[in-house]
Amino acid sequence: MEFHSILAFTLVAAIAIASPGPATLMAINNSLAHGQRSAVWSSLGNASGLFCLSAAAMLGLGALLASSEWLFNVVKIIGAGYLFYLGLRQLFKKSPMLAEGMQDGSKKSRPTRLKLYKSAFLTAVTNPKATMFFTALFPQFIDQSATLLPQFLILTSIFMALSVTSLSLYAALASRAKGVLTRPDLSRWVSRVVGSTFICFGAAILTMRRQAA
Repeated sequence: MEFHSILAFTLVAAIAIASPGPATLMAINNSLAHGQRSAVWSSLGNASGLFCLSAAAMLGLGALLASSEWLFNVVKIIGAGYLFYLGLRQLFKKSPMLAEGMQDGSKKSRPTRLKLYKSAFLTAVTNPKATMFFTALFPQFIDQSATLLPQFLILTSIFMALSVTSLSLYAALASRAKGVLTRPDLSRWVSRVVGSTFICFGAAILTMRRQAA
């Protein structure tokens, strides 16, 4: 791969990643509710999910989703359903997101690292939009005359690194604002906004249309 191709891919990927989405919202939510360090595990889970989607796109799953309306709709419904679940869980939780007992980051109220990782991983891999993004993006920057695997590893590593960096920055900013959000009433509104936004993301996925084969 030529350097200018790598640079162009990095710029395009950075712009796409910086746009808030379900992964960003999850990182902010975890940072506010359980501390900035908890967002690290959700960021890693998201990055792992992106790696799987990238590999799937390279293996042709993206093209399959584009050509099979049935399969595309199944993946779309699963992804939207999971986001609806996350949103409803926030809307109907009894305790506010930033209850006093959680502000010290106690282990009792903090989910396990594996749970944070798995939740973010599932959010990433059940998003058909990301698969279609990889399918459309990668061919634009890959040299067809060169070996495919090294190029795949380079582009995917860049994308994963940018994703972890972006989510970590969002989580850090949310952590800085946490002191302003410690009042129970305001905290409940934050939970409602987070829950509603997850549901909106799920609804947006449901409105996605399959690209023509």
